Amino acid sequence: MNNIEDFINSKVPVRFFRNNDVKFENNALDELQRLLLLSETINRVKTYDTDFFADKNADIVEVAITPDFHKGAGIPIGTVMLTQGLVIPQAIGNDVNCGMRLYTTDLTEDKVKVKLQLLEKKIRHIFFEGGRDIPMTRTQRESLFREGLLGILETSNQSCSRGLWKYYDPKQQEADILNVSNLGSMITDQVIGLDDFLGNSSLSYDEQIGSIGGGNHFVEVQKVSEILDNQIANAWGLKKGQVVIMIHTGSVMIGHHSGLYFREIVRNIFPGNLKHPENGIFILPESDKFHREWSMFWSLLSNAANFAFANRLFLGLMMNKALTDTIGEVNFKLLYDAPHNLVWREEIDGKPYFLHRKGACPSRSMSQMAGTKFEYYGEPVFIPGSMGSSSFILAGLGSRQSLFSSSHGAGRGLSRGKAIKADDAAFKDFIDRFKVITPIDPNRPEIKCRPDILKKWEDEIKAEAPYAYKDITPIIQTHVDNGLAKVVARLEPILTVKG
Repeated sequence: MNNIEDFINSKVPVRFFRNNDVKFENNALDELQRLLLLSETINRVKTYDTDFFADKNADIVEVAITPDFHKGAGIPIGTVMLTQGLVIPQAIGNDVNCGMRLYTTDLTEDKVKVKLQLLEKKIRHIFFEGGRDIPMTRTQRESLFREGLLGILETSNQSCSRGLWKYYDPKQQEADILNVSNLGSMITDQVIGLDDFLGNSSLSYDEQIGSIGGGNHFVEVQKVSEILDNQIANAWGLKKGQVVIMIHTGSVMIGHHSGLYFREIVRNIFPGNLKHPENGIFILPESDKFHREWSMFWSLLSNAANFAFANRLFLGLMMNKALTDTIGEVNFKLLYDAPHNLVWREEIDGKPYFLHRKGACPSRSMSQMAGTKFEYYGEPVFIPGSMGSSSFILAGLGSRQSLFSSSHGAGRGLSRGKAIKADDAAFKDFIDRFKVITPIDPNRPEIKCRPDILKKWEDEIKAEAPYAYKDITPIIQTHVDNGLAKVVARLEPILTVKG
């Protein structure tokens, strides 16, 4: 099945969002076709085990495909799926609550660029050379996993303003939580499988909190290059020429840990005498019969999601420290933080559903954001371009057709393997024009004489370079044309930090 038209007769309604300049590759469409075979799996299970589902109408209800749709690992990126009576853990992926966080500052590009060399050195030390300095007690980590940002706020006094906690202002954080989707907190009473990670009662360090992760994750210093909606921009504290900080990462190894548990849970409850699904995707019903497994799933999901919210928070504090130590005191305000790999309980048209987003941002309307700081403008949506290209801030319009969702990026045009083999001249042109800070500093004398390390560094940058991704302009235009979101501002990068 290689054409979008082939999905018209699909049992599951599928809606695609793209304009004529947005191309969907066959391998992604084929992956979507295999995913939709899950509906056949559900019917087989219903026939074989009439008690498996408590809801006899349990099924995939509908699917929306965002403009940055591309192949993933079993579930295409840019897939939004609405289900009834069941969840599909694999439709979230291992990087639970991968998402975006954006801060505004009172800095200008000139203030940053005049200190760029010193700032690069400071960033490399804080992010990659032992300068992270985030001590936590066991109680703090437990609170983080169980209650997310609310748990951190409640226990922040235990770190006695040591290390990075100097930049954690409880009053400011209490206000910032209102600018985080779901208050940055998915409440659970369990922490599953993380006892060694929790440590003891004394202050200790771990290698995960405050880590960017690999792939397309980043922390980027950007400037607001164009304002396209003055009213919303003013309300959100955005001004032309202003420096902002965009953070894209998730739950790193904690999410991987939860993903392994997810897969074990759903495989173990699948009817033993039925052949496993050919696409390798399993289901978890909302049912008293599987109450234990259902509870474990939501606790694991909450543990990883809460960690991801905290991870983005601390990465923000790390960049705040780098800027403050280099330039001086900075007005550092959170605009918004939202996930794009998660499942939500949603009531739509008066019925309860589960809404899965894999590489897609929530993009809710003014009325859907009622009772929040964004009820007069819609939910902030951040759509980054590829490394070194423009990113955009939008305001959600709550499109029912797109399941209240927008893209989370431009989407890959080349696989990582093909991008690594790209023309060396194109790579040199990019790296000469743009500042990328990574754990490896290619200019250090001891690195310059190590071609093996330099090759690894070069391959990692090539895999995420602009030519590996699609042009973001038609992606944004598709949002406008289809009423998914309103464009507020365009951002341009100054420097990118990659894990």
